[in-house]
Amino acid sequence: MGDAVRTQRNGAVLEITIDRPKANAIDAATSRALAATITAFQNDDSLRVAILTGSGERIFSAGWDLSSAGDGDSDWGEGGWCGLCERHDLDKPVIAAVNGACVAGGLELALACDFMIAADHAQFFLSEATLGLTVDIGTIPRLMARVPQQVALEMLYTGRRLDAAQALAMGLVLRSVPAADLMASARELADRIVASAPLSVAALKQMAQIAGSVSPEMAYAARDAGRLTGQARARDSEDAAEGPRAYMEKRAPVWKGS
Repeated sequence: MGDAVRTQRNGAVLEITIDRPKANAIDAATSRALAATITAFQNDDSLRVAILTGSGERIFSAGWDLSSAGDGDSDWGEGGWCGLCERHDLDKPVIAAVNGACVAGGLELALACDFMIAADHAQFFLSEATLGLTVDIGTIPRLMARVPQQVALEMLYTGRRLDAAQALAMGLVLRSVPAADLMASARELADRIVASAPLSVAALKQMAQIAGSVSPEMAYAARDAGRLTGQARARDSEDAAEGPRAYMEKRAPVWKGS
């Protein structure tokens, strides 16, 4: 997918690394390479979880590569910015392993992931307003779902920085760990997800996307309208019989994804 995007497969887990020294800034070509990687991940039934990180130990991503601002190329690829921010049909979890500063479009990318695990020296901020720019519209609800409204607005309006401890306390990140333990922590979470039934995880991700920010009444209305296609598929699958059978037989389930 190009030198700026490296991938490594570990069983059912795909590790994706943004590799653009010094700041892992993302131009349009890199965004398209990430988008192609995410598309390939989605289409490969043998892959269950992705881990997204940056190269080096200082910066996850500085966001948009401002040096490319005048080249007229704003084709971010399928799924919008970095292939994730506007990809609403991805039914596999993505973990952001934030190895350092997570800035502007880098934070927007991390917010589009299901989880963030941060190195304890990481910082998080949105610098767009200080540069005369704005964030992508999808970033607003994602940010406000994770941190208090006034903190979110301060981050948006002023570029306020959160360190890893603050991000953990507010719920922006799932865990903050020493830098040396970052990838091990992300892999441990990925392995626990892989141990669950694939169709159940896919269904639950779809359900969270549809019902995560609405009332229970609206959630049931979505079900009654037939929008929970993943739930129906999981319910009628062989795995739905295998799980209880394995539990009763006191053995690990063997998932078929069907």
